[in-house]
Amino acid sequence: MMKTKSIQRRDFIRAGAATGAGLMILPTGTLFGDNRPSNRLNVALLGAYGRARAHYGTLKDENVVAICDVNELNIPYAAKEFPKAKIYEDWRKAIDHPGLDAVLCCTTDHTHAFIANWALNRDLHCYMEKPLAITVNEARTVRETYLKKKNKLATQVGMQRHANPNFNRLRECIHDGVIGELKEVYAWGNRQIPKPGYLPGGHDVPSTLNWDLWLGPSPYHPFNPEYVSGRPGANCLKWNMYWDWGIGQMGDMGSHTMDIVWNVMDAELPTKVVSKTEEEFNPEVTPVNLTTSFMLPANDWRDEIRCIWFQGGAMPKSPSGWIDLNRIGHGAMFKGDKGFVIADFGRRLIIPDGRSGDMTYYKPRPEDELFDDLGNFQKQWTAACKNGKPAETDCNFEYSANMIENMCLGLAAFRAGTPLEYDAARGIVTNDAEANQYLTKPYREGWTMDG
Repeated sequence: MMKTKSIQRRDFIRAGAATGAGLMILPTGTLFGDNRPSNRLNVALLGAYGRARAHYGTLKDENVVAICDVNELNIPYAAKEFPKAKIYEDWRKAIDHPGLDAVLCCTTDHTHAFIANWALNRDLHCYMEKPLAITVNEARTVRETYLKKKNKLATQVGMQRHANPNFNRLRECIHDGVIGELKEVYAWGNRQIPKPGYLPGGHDVPSTLNWDLWLGPSPYHPFNPEYVSGRPGANCLKWNMYWDWGIGQMGDMGSHTMDIVWNVMDAELPTKVVSKTEEEFNPEVTPVNLTTSFMLPANDWRDEIRCIWFQGGAMPKSPSGWIDLNRIGHGAMFKGDKGFVIADFGRRLIIPDGRSGDMTYYKPRPEDELFDDLGNFQKQWTAACKNGKPAETDCNFEYSANMIENMCLGLAAFRAGTPLEYDAARGIVTNDAEANQYLTKPYREGWTMDG
């Protein structure tokens, strides 16, 4: 067996991830002892506060060697937890910190795809807060890079509700036929955050904030303090409704809620997308109220299926007058030829066909064949960085890029004002050439995804 002293620690971790060999699982289930310094990842934490706080505990078991934030007021919180880390202001420099193994990113949405792709280009494992991308082309670029490296790099997108056991139970019961053949799927979110447009400038930028780096690749907008105000961890609601910085509902709670149905459907990319709303198009702000349907190709266990996303007050019709779907703020519904399943992140309600209520056709799998609970969502990623199975995270960059590409196509259909027919292999709209402009967005000069 090759002595670990003869190779660098970083190369040892990657060699194990690439080959699956040379990594010994001890009887305790640890990998050479999870907390041994030689087995810890060197991690860059991008975004020091807010959402990053949820990762402090997981990162205590690794080596946080770099901390980056454009707001120096956020740095002390992470620096207190990881006092040996080097401090950066620009993520492009932090991502090149010597000896780095992995990146955990909690920055603004409009930088996510850039950071993800730069990390993959550097052979760094990457945990990316949702959404993975805010345009179709961003999602496709990250996925293409990831698929070349999926056997050596562990990735995860921060849809942490996926770890709730209800996700597994939903998949099992629907695949086992609790509602017969799956016919249609619905998901919705009730959040409503209307905004008239970008806020006026004329405000002094605080000396503690690098506004230019906050804007990153997005087109320039003058500073307004409202953009960066709000409760830590939730201040994304101050800016993610704007086209240049996010994709509104679809990227925010939509990433979590659509995940409920995406985990069941085994879907990839649509053939047709239709979006409708009563709102007028606002060139500065994403829509509040929207209904988008995706036609998803058949696979080896179901026929072609329509998946419909509702947001901002738009809702599917309830299957029963007894059930008020509006009581479920973020939920999903599965329609089969023998009934319905209604669910949120933690619960599910099975409604048999009302004409007979006969469920003798349903044969649930035995207990010993149930899917194992995912466990700690962040630790699934850190384990995958080390255990030789990097592609086996539940929300890796292929799964997540496919899902968010659908959502971005829904917004492209909204902007185009017409149904879109989509060639997923080529990533182009085939029935309206002008609509292809909405598959990407303008970036500031000097910024590239392929860094």
